[in-house]
Amino acid sequence: MADEAVAARPAEPAAPKAKEARSPEAPPRGGGRGDDRAKDAPERPDAPEPTDTSDSADDEAGEREKERERAADRFKDRTRDPLTEEEGEEGPTDAAAAARARREGQKLLSSNRDLIGFDRSDIGQVHIGDINVRLDALRSGLLMRDGPVPAEELLRIRRTHIEPDGYVRLRRALEARRLLVLGGAPGTGRASTALALLEEVTRAGEGRENSERVRRADPARGVRELATQVAGGTGGHPRGTGYLLEPALDRPGTLPPDGMDLDQLASALAEQGSYAVVVVSVGSAANPLLAGRYGAICPPAPTRELVAVRLRQRLEEEHGDPVGGGGAGGPGGGDGRGPRDGDGSRDAGGGRDRNGGAHRDRGRDEHADRDGGEGRDRDGGPDGGGDGRRDGDGGRGRDGRAGRDGGRSGDRPGRGAGPDGDGSLSLLLERAAELREDPEVTEAVGLDDLRPAEAELFASLLAGHLRGTVSRAELLSGCRGLAAVQAYEWFAGVDRALAAPPPGDGRTPVRSGTAALFHPVAFRIALAVLGGASHSAVSAAAHLLTWELSVQSDPDSTPARPLFCDDPEADLALSRARPADGVVDVAGSEVTGRLIFYRGSALPAAVLAELWDRHFPVRAPVVRWLRLLADDPRPQVSMRAAVAAGELSVRDFEHGYAELIRPLAEAPTPRRRIFAATALDQAAGHASHRRAVRKVVDNWSLHGTPAQRWTAAMALGYGRCADSMDDTLDTLAEIGVRDDGEQLAVASLNVVRLLTLPECATVLRRLAAWTGHRREEYQDLALVSIVRLALTDVDEVLDDEPGTPLGDRGDWPLLLALAATRPELTGKLADLFWTALNTARSRDVALDALETLLRSASRKDGRAWTREGLAALLPALTAEEQDRRRLDWLLRRMMRDQDRPLAEERARALWRLAVPARQRRSEEEESHG
Repeated sequence: MADEAVAARPAEPAAPKAKEARSPEAPPRGGGRGDDRAKDAPERPDAPEPTDTSDSADDEAGEREKERERAADRFKDRTRDPLTEEEGEEGPTDAAAAARARREGQKLLSSNRDLIGFDRSDIGQVHIGDINVRLDALRSGLLMRDGPVPAEELLRIRRTHIEPDGYVRLRRALEARRLLVLGGAPGTGRASTALALLEEVTRAGEGRENSERVRRADPARGVRELATQVAGGTGGHPRGTGYLLEPALDRPGTLPPDGMDLDQLASALAEQGSYAVVVVSVGSAANPLLAGRYGAICPPAPTRELVAVRLRQRLEEEHGDPVGGGGAGGPGGGDGRGPRDGDGSRDAGGGRDRNGGAHRDRGRDEHADRDGGEGRDRDGGPDGGGDGRRDGDGGRGRDGRAGRDGGRSGDRPGRGAGPDGDGSLSLLLERAAELREDPEVTEAVGLDDLRPAEAELFASLLAGHLRGTVSRAELLSGCRGLAAVQAYEWFAGVDRALAAPPPGDGRTPVRSGTAALFHPVAFRIALAVLGGASHSAVSAAAHLLTWELSVQSDPDSTPARPLFCDDPEADLALSRARPADGVVDVAGSEVTGRLIFYRGSALPAAVLAELWDRHFPVRAPVVRWLRLLADDPRPQVSMRAAVAAGELSVRDFEHGYAELIRPLAEAPTPRRRIFAATALDQAAGHASHRRAVRKVVDNWSLHGTPAQRWTAAMALGYGRCADSMDDTLDTLAEIGVRDDGEQLAVASLNVVRLLTLPECATVLRRLAAWTGHRREEYQDLALVSIVRLALTDVDEVLDDEPGTPLGDRGDWPLLLALAATRPELTGKLADLFWTALNTARSRDVALDALETLLRSASRKDGRAWTREGLAALLPALTAEEQDRRRLDWLLRRMMRDQDRPLAEERARALWRLAVPARQRRSEEEESHG
């Protein structure tokens, strides 16, 4: 404020006038630095007269002034950001973005996901209680053999298959063209849908009397040989046969069939009155097939209906229902999906005749015509006779069929039904519906949607628990195993095809096919590590890993990666991923972006556990890849990778420490050392490894290289790498004061980070003790930490999510946020900052920090209005007249600033916050006599 402006305020008492040239000296206050005050105070009046001449006295005074300036410069240098050292052209690490990325990565790799609760020694089957489920059918690497599909399997498909959306459209396409190329992700029920289609069209066509009317074709022969076989009538296959073919397109050197091959097969099928469904996995190799006239995408069956139907079947089997008993395959065997009369036939809505045949067209096609060909009933589910399986209450139908079934079996005691001993089916279904929605069960499953085999296992677990044969612990353990089994399928024998010779058809590519083979698994690993980052970042990281895997697998060949063959939709489908709109940190700002996640919280940890525990040769390329990610300037990449590296190190700490943590902790760049510190902290989050991590950090702090001490300080800042807060502060002090304060900057930064934790009062108490320490290095550590506290925004150091007192003030200076949210600490905070303002070597930097605090109340972007924090801090900071004079002087300087002048109205508002009205009136009365 200019003097004229102050004098012109009749309604506002003028602030005490201050010196214009420099900040005034303040009298001592509790907590101040005694030795600095003695050094900086003017000469005492009773001091002896100097004996030197006036020139020598002036020289001595000038030398003292230069020494004070040098001390101030040294202090200012120690307040620099330690994260900006040696970053070069890539720029400093965005601390706020790094903190957010670390939080997001930790949410996806939670600590309770590192242990799977069932025996994985024989992953081919799961045995829990009395449940023994074979999982061989899930393995994508297994190929079908040539031969007829057993009648029992076709009967089971007819009775239990859940029709996906658009089933009627698929059937009509198959009937019209005789050939259908059906695409989908492995495990989503595409093969079951293909069998259901072939069973239906051949039962109504020329092959209805043929006991072997549906056959599986040899995948190794491909479309060309199947067309030749059908056209020539070889193999003795009668007319009207349905063929299911799953070509092995994932083998290196194998090319998909072209349009002429498909046309030839369709023509041969039409001549023989037969049908064929070619099942392929979505991806770049199959895209031309799916885009052609024969192609179609097979949507997965809805999860809720899958579970409801499988669960009802399990419970009906226990109650002796014909579905699970001897009547299942008989002439009048019911399927448990609709009301039956005495001979086992369905009513008209059920769509079955008295001989068990399914009239799918009746009713379904009417709905298809009405609803656009989707074959959906009015309640949103596929019709099929109103079997009541679309409801979310465990399979109870709209017409009360569950109640009918319960009445039929309610007079029989249930076998191990549950704690209440009531074995009625209706009661079990109700309890099953509640159990299925149990939050603990849902969290244990950890999958957003279940595939058919997973739904089968989940229903078996629920039914076993309801019958009393599976305990609660076994139920949760089995549910957690679903994600582990999926991860096993994704990686089992991926490169087995590399050992097989390429087909000799003259169309084999010259270049190696390892890149195309490894890209899907690389994408899944990248998604497990970087889940929640932008889709482009995950895809780029996947390509880096594809290169590393290809070179490791085939070092003599240069991996070839087509540049225009990526299919984002195929990547999502093959990896059970989902896109989502969100925000991405770019150059300190948040912008909208397309993020990507797994469809299930359990999958990231399951993928990393499978990768690290069962596939040791892949560790080397993954380690090289993680080191590349550590150098990525985007925090969303490097920090997520650091969290994943910590989780991997927990699974084998010897390997993780030797290959990832120690080499990066000794790196010359801060970004790599931050990576190592974050990985150490992530490992410390596991009780099993906390002691080992603390031992490592303690050794580095005492005996490590400068780079290792720097890394140890960053790890200590998370608050989990020492036994207590006092031990953490002791270790940070040892790092900061040794070697003439070489590591003081990073030590002070991590002292400030500790102030966001619940034990911040302990940190403030230790800072006050350091300001009075006899060693100047401890004083500097305290003063630098105090100044840094005022210059650091909450977002840069906070681990809490928005919604917490500090988290809602992310763009506030931490000093003001603490003053606003922790009133009991305001006095301590003000005393510490006052000490920095009144110590010679820290005065200038502290005044600049105070100016930053004052300007935070009126940022140009309008995001931060820190009035609440300033109103708490300023009165405590200006309790004495000399302090108010200093504030008046600083406000005047800010008003005269040529680049960023402070408006007079805002200056007055800040003055009113600092000096209460009662105190202003008292001072005005004293000034007027």
